[in-house]
Amino acid sequence: MGNRVDKHNYYLDIAETVIERGTCLRRNFGAIIVKNDEIVSTGYTGAPRGRANCSSIGVCIRSKLNVPRGERYELCRSVHAEANCIISASRQEMIDATLYLVGKEQETGELVANASSCSMCKRMIINAGIKEVIIRNTPTDYTVVPVRDWVENDESLDGVRGY
Repeated sequence: MGNRVDKHNYYLDIAETVIERGTCLRRNFGAIIVKNDEIVSTGYTGAPRGRANCSSIGVCIRSKLNVPRGERYELCRSVHAEANCIISASRQEMIDATLYLVGKEQETGELVANASSCSMCKRMIINAGIKEVIIRNTPTDYTVVPVRDWVENDESLDGVRGY
């Protein structure tokens, strides 16, 4: 049993498998919420239910417009993995839970470098009561982000005068 995978990588491996359902042409993410060592919900990147996915229509508007990573998410057809994961769980199940997140570049299959939740997903994670987010960096390395850090270091206030 010396090669047994640790718990965080076990859950990250599951989140990475969830990516296989993603439909984004740029990068796909898989997310799972875990509480008390049980999976509460899963989510992947994809268009809202009933709408055509980018992979079906063959175009990513953000790529077509050369929108840089991290900008203009309102143009995107997809609901982010974290949001889909939160939508599928009750708040009671999410309080003090852990969200595991893995991203892959669609073109290369490589893990997304410096992956993090967007500002909107961070707000949803905070409101859901999730305690920490664990993000895969390499097949075995990950970053643990206490959600409290996102509350205390509110990037939405960057550049706001008088605050």
